[in-house]
Formats: sequence, C-alpha cells, structure tokens
Amino acid sequence: MTETLVQFEALTVRYGSRVALDAASGRFARGATGLLGPNGAGKTTLLKALLGFLAPSGGRIEAFGLSPSVSPLEVRRRIGYMPEVDAHLPDLTAVQTVAFAGELSGLPQSESMRRAHEVLQFVGLGEERYRKVETYSTGMKQKAKLATALVHDPEIVLLDEPTNGLDPAGREEMLHLIGDIVTLRGLSVVLCSHLLRDVEKVCENILVISGGAIRTQGRVEELKKLDRDWYVVRVKADTDNFIAEVRRRGGEAQTGPDAWRVALPQGATVSWIFDAATASGTQIRHLRKAEDTLEDIFLRATSHAA
Repeated sequence: MTETLVQFEALTVRYGSRVALDAASGRFARGATGLLGPNGAGKTTLLKALLGFLAPSGGRIEAFGLSPSVSPLEVRRRIGYMPEVDAHLPDLTAVQTVAFAGELSGLPQSESMRRAHEVLQFVGLGEERYRKVETYSTGMKQKAKLATALVHDPEIVLLDEPTNGLDPAGREEMLHLIGDIVTLRGLSVVLCSHLLRDVEKVCENILVISGGAIRTQGRVEELKKLDRDWYVVRVKADTDNFIAEVRRRGGEAQTGPDAWRVALPQGATVSWIFDAATASGTQIRHLRKAEDTLEDIFLRATSHAA
C-alpha cells in the first residue's frame, strides 16, 4: 500500500447547525489524489480542517502523524495550499508576494527570495515576476498562487479548483504543471475539483465526497475494474434479435449511445457473444472489453448521497 500522508476518521465539521463533514473517513496517499465532489459537497471544508483552519466537531484528522489542531504550524510547514479564491496583497509584485509567503512558512528572508525566483520560473512567470499581481490575467494569477503554494518546498500540495476561470489552453498548461509537480519535483498533490477530466488527466488515486461523507476512494485503475466481464458490442443488423438472444442465454445487456454493453454469464468466455450473434442471425461488427469511466464511478458514488 502506498504511504499514507493524511488520514481522517469519523471526521465531523459543523458550521453552526449545518453539518459540512459527516463522520468522513479516508486517506491521502503519496502521489496525486483527486478530491472529487459536487459543489457544496465538503471538499474545501476537508482541506481547511487539514490545515487547522477549522476545528473538528468530532473524529480526528492527522497529517504526517500530527494533529492540525494541536500542531498547526508544524503541519502547515509541510503543506502547500492554493486556494480557490484570489489571495494576493495589493501593490506587491509576484516575486514579493511569493517571497512573503515563504517567510510566513518559516524560511529566512534571503532563502524566501531565492526560492521565489525559482518557483516563478518553474510556473512560467520568470519574465513577469516584477509585475504587480493585480495586473495579471486570470491564468497568470493562478500560476502565481501555485508558486506561492510551492515556495517553501512542501511535502504535499492542496490545489482547490486550480483550473477555475481558465480557457482550454490555460487549463491544459495548468494540468501539465501539476503533473510536473508530481513527476519532476517528487511532491504529492491533492487536486480538489468537480471537473472529472482534470482529475483523470493527472491523478492515480481518487476520493469522492458528497453530502459531507466519503462515498468511494482508491486507485482509479482498480475502481474502473468491473465485477463481471462486460463487452461493448455493435452488430451488423437484427439488433433486437441479438439482444433477445443474449438475455435468453442468461446474459445482461445495457443500451448505450451507439453500442450495447453485454455482460457474460458466470464462467462464459468471449466466444459466447459470437454464438449469440450466430443464433440470432447477425454478425459482430465491433467488440471490445468494457470498463467503467471515471464519470461512471463518480455518478454511482454520488447517487448514494441523500
């Protein structure tokens, strides 16, 4: 099992009478994890509890074996945080903003400035580092926030909707940067998003939250595996007869936009599909093994929420 960096058990967080996290349990492993959920699901609340900004009403959360409530500074020194909203100070240039964040994380002034130049170069703002952040475009502001999260060389980086407001080219560039953080810099990432494509592009693990509870979690490859052998099938003609034959023989069939998904009976092999086609007087035109998509996993998990 991949090393666990963050673990939470029966974690409950309330805003007054409203329960934002309801006995949630899960883990963030080393590598890239997608934190998925609809708006208002509790994603940002979970990140703020991890940073020690919100005190749990029940349960526990630990990062690197430490409690954010008991040792908030020690935890934050090892975590980078890119919030969803803009978080720059007026009249400061990008290099001043990022260096200031480094000092707040405990770095000496000279080291903070050195690292600010380094990370701004990494995110693609090296030529623009002396401009005031307030004059930046949306994409540049997102990059500056990312640099702020990286300046103190954290072990894990929390990214809250990092592609918000970006055009398609800017989104691809941001996702490429996130991938480089993991593969080139060796850091772990929690990508908090409601955009499945963004998560699927860079994350090997996912955790789905809905209604304040964790609905499913694990490696994407494992979650995509089906509990039965399903195949995507297109036939030349007589589709109704073919599907009727599949069901008569004990198989299962589900319609799709341009093909059928067929599940084999227990113990059957793929030749069973060709036998059903022959018996129904048709021919197989397309056949491939099926697997769940990330959207299937997400929809199945969130459909259990109240």
